[in-house]
Amino acid sequence: MTPQTDPQPTRDGDRVLDGPVLKALAHPLRVQLLDILSQYGPQTASSMGKRVGESSGATSYHLRQLARHGLVREVADRGSARERWWERPRGSLILSTTTAEQDPALREASRQVNRHFVQGRAEALAAFTASDPSALPEEWADAAMLSTLNAYLTSDQLKALNRDMEAILHEKLETYRSEPGAAGARPVQLHFNAFPLTDFQEQP
Repeated sequence: MTPQTDPQPTRDGDRVLDGPVLKALAHPLRVQLLDILSQYGPQTASSMGKRVGESSGATSYHLRQLARHGLVREVADRGSARERWWERPRGSLILSTTTAEQDPALREASRQVNRHFVQGRAEALAAFTASDPSALPEEWADAAMLSTLNAYLTSDQLKALNRDMEAILHEKLETYRSEPGAAGARPVQLHFNAFPLTDFQEQP
C-alpha cells in the first residue's frame, strides 16, 4: 500500500484507491482477505474463512463487495457453481493522498485502510521473528534477511529514495517471481520501510 500525491498510476496494473473504492476497502476483514490473496494466490471463500476464523458465508459476502470494485476477481475456468475461486489482479494499490485530504470521510477511510495493512505486515513480521528457526528448512532460514538502515535525509531526498527503491523492487520482483504452486516455491513477503523517526530532536 503506497501513499501518492500524483493522481495517476505509475505502472501498468497499479490502482489508485479513492472515492467508493477506498470506502469499500476500509474494513479489517476485507483488507485481510486481500492480503491472503496477495500472499498465497488464488483461494476459495472456504479456504480463506478457515485462515481468518470466519464462515464461508461471511468471506463470500466480503469477496463479492471487493469484486464489485475490481479489487478481486473470479478465477476463470476454475471452480464450480458451488465453490468459486478468487484472485487479486496483479499490481500495486496506491492511496491518493490529495483526494483524501479534500474529504474528511475519505481521509478516515484512508487512515483505516493504511492501519489495517500495516497491522497485517507487523503481524507477519512478528510471527516470523517469533517462530522456531528449526521449523524452516535450512536453505529458507539462510535466505531470509531482516535489514535496518539509518541516515539523515531531507524530505525531498526521502521521497526520491522511496520512489527509486520502489521501482527497483518491482523490477527485481518480476525477474524472480514464481507462480503459486511452482515446484520449490512458497509464499514470501518483502518489506521495505523508509520513514522519518517521530522522536527526533534537533541537535543543540
